[in-house]
Amino acid sequence: MSEKKPFQAESQRMLDLMIHSIYTHKEIFLRELISNASDAIDKRYYHALQQGDSGLGREHFGITIAADKDARTLTVADNGCGMNGEELESNLGTIARSGSLQFKSELESAEEIDIIGQFGVGFYAAFMVAEEITVRSRKAGEDQGWRWHSVGADGFTVEPCEKDETGTVIILRIKDNTEEENYDEFLESYRIRELIKRYSDYIRYPIRMDVETSRPKESAADAPEGEDDGAEPEWETVTETQTLNSMSPLWRRNKNEVTQEEYEQFYQDTFHDMTAPLRVLHSSAEGTATYQALLFFPAKAPYNYYNKDFEKGLRLYASGVMIMEACKDLLPDCFSFVRGLVDSQDLSLNISREMLQHDRQLKIIAKHIEKKIKSELKAMLDDEREKYNEFYQSFGLQLKYSLYAGYGMQRDLLLDLLLFRSTKEEQQVTLAEYLGRMPEEQTAIYYACGESTEQIRRLPQSERLEEKGIEILCLTDDIDEFLLKILHEYEGKEFRSISDAGLELESEEEKKSLEQQAETKKPLLEAMKEALAGKVDDVCLTARLKSHPVCLATQGGVTLEMERILSAQPGAAGQPPVKASRVLELNATHPIMERLTALQTENPAKVKDYASLLYSQALLMEGFPVEDPVAFSNMICELMV
Repeated sequence: MSEKKPFQAESQRMLDLMIHSIYTHKEIFLRELISNASDAIDKRYYHALQQGDSGLGREHFGITIAADKDARTLTVADNGCGMNGEELESNLGTIARSGSLQFKSELESAEEIDIIGQFGVGFYAAFMVAEEITVRSRKAGEDQGWRWHSVGADGFTVEPCEKDETGTVIILRIKDNTEEENYDEFLESYRIRELIKRYSDYIRYPIRMDVETSRPKESAADAPEGEDDGAEPEWETVTETQTLNSMSPLWRRNKNEVTQEEYEQFYQDTFHDMTAPLRVLHSSAEGTATYQALLFFPAKAPYNYYNKDFEKGLRLYASGVMIMEACKDLLPDCFSFVRGLVDSQDLSLNISREMLQHDRQLKIIAKHIEKKIKSELKAMLDDEREKYNEFYQSFGLQLKYSLYAGYGMQRDLLLDLLLFRSTKEEQQVTLAEYLGRMPEEQTAIYYACGESTEQIRRLPQSERLEEKGIEILCLTDDIDEFLLKILHEYEGKEFRSISDAGLELESEEEKKSLEQQAETKKPLLEAMKEALAGKVDDVCLTARLKSHPVCLATQGGVTLEMERILSAQPGAAGQPPVKASRVLELNATHPIMERLTALQTENPAKVKDYASLLYSQALLMEGFPVEDPVAFSNMICELMV
C-alpha cells in the first residue's frame, strides 16, 4: 500500500478555502475540470507540432464525460499530455501550483495555444461535490501509468497503475445528498449537458458522453407490406455517443462567413428573445487589447428594462470558456440595452475565474466597445432611419436619462443620438437637423412641453412662432425639459421655452408700441395682479399672441412643466410645494383688452372676475386643471345671461 502524503499548503485550512470560499457556485467544478482537460490536450498537440508528429491532428483529441448513478461516480477523461508520478505529486499535491501557468510562460509566442488554467486550484473545486477523487494518468512518451487518490484535506497517495493510453482520467465519487444540497443533479445527463452548454460550449475539442435516448423499435417503413394495422410503435432505449459542445464560436469566424440567419438564430437561442435583433456588431481587436465581441441591438426592450431589477452586462469569455454571465464593467449604463459577449485572452482573472480583478485591459476593452456601439448607432441613424426610429422608441429614454444623470458629462457620446418631435416634421428630428433648418436671424432653439405634438401646436404661444416660420421642438417625455436645462445650449444656440417670460420675439417697433400701451394700461394691470395675488407674480401685455387673448408664462428656473412633474413625484406630498413663478400675459391687440379697459372705469369690481376667468382659461390651455371649477362655471354663466 502506498504511503499517504500531506498537501504542501496548510492542508485543511487551504483546502477549505478553495472549496468553501473561492467558488460561488458548486457547478463551476465541471467547467474547471474540462478547462484543465482542454489545456492538457493543447500541450500534447503543441508538442506534437514541435516534434513534427504529423500523425496527431486536432481531430484525434477529445474529452469524455461518463456518469454512473449506481456507483455515484462522474468521470472526466482526456487524451492530452498526461502526467507521471512526479508531476501528479507536484501539480496535484501542492495547492495553487499550476503546470498550465508554467507551460504558458514557456509559450508566450506560441500561436493558437490559449491556456486558461493559470492558478492550479480549479482541480480542487471538484471537492465541493466529491467526497473522493481518483486520478489515473499516463504521460505522453512514457509507458507507465500513475494513480493519484485523495479523500480531502487528509492528504493523497500516488502509486503506479495500469493505463493503456496517454492522457488523464479523473473519477469523482459524488457526495450523498443532504437536506441543504442535492448532489444527484451532477449525475444526471440533462444537467451535465446544460452545464457544458453554458460554460464549455466553445472548448475547441469535442466533449462526448454516452446518452440514453428512446426510438421506435420498428418504423412504419420497415414493417412488412400490408401489416400496418395503425398500432402505436413499441419504443426501445438505446445508448448513443453524443458531442455536447459546438466547439466553434460564432464570433471567432470571419464576418463574411456568417449569415444574417445564423446571427439571428444565435441571438434568439442565447438571449431567449423571439424577435430578431435590429443590428449586429461583430468585431475584433488586437494590440493594446485583444478581444472578439459579438453584440446585438434588440428590437424591443425587455419587460423589466426600466425596472431596478434589470441586470445589464455582456457575457465574458476567456479563451472560449464563460467566466461571467453579465459583466457590468464592459457596458456603460447608457448602452445597457446591448446584449452580447466578449471573448479575450488578455484578462487578469481572480483565482476562481468567476470574477475579474481590477484590470487595465478590461477598461480598455470597455472603452473600445463604447466607441463601437456609438459608431454603430450613428450609422443606423444616418443610413437606416426607420430602423433607428424603432430602436429609439424602445431605448431613447435610456439615452436621455443617462445624459441627464451624468449632468451632461456624456454630451459628446450621446447628444447627436437624441431625437425630439417637431412641429415641422412627422418623424422625430435630431438637434443637428433642427439647426440646419433654422432661419439665419433665429438666435435660440425653441421648445415646448406637452402630452403630444398636437397639444403643443394648439398652445397660444405656438401660433405666432409658427407664423414666423420658427420650428418648435415638442418635448413629450417627462425627462426632456430637465435634460435641456442641463445641456443649456447646442452649437452655441440656447434652448428656450416658448413659455418663458420675456421671449423677445417682437420687432423694435412692436416693443416700443407695447411699452406705450403698458404704461397706459398700468392701473388695469396692477388691479388684475392684485386680484390674482398668490396665483401669479405679474400681469403684463405681450405681442407674442395672435388670436388668443391670454397665456401663462414663467420666469426663473422652474417652468410649469417642471412644477407638474416634481409635484407628482412619490413623496412630494410631504414636501414644500415646487412652484413656478407665473406671469399672466394679455394679448395687447385682442378685443378683450378694450372690454377690460372699459370695465376698469365702469365697474372696477368686475375686473377681478375677469382676471380670474382669464387666468382659468390660461390654465386650461396649458393643460392644468382650474383651481375652482364651480366658480369658473358660474362666471361663464353670468357672462351668458
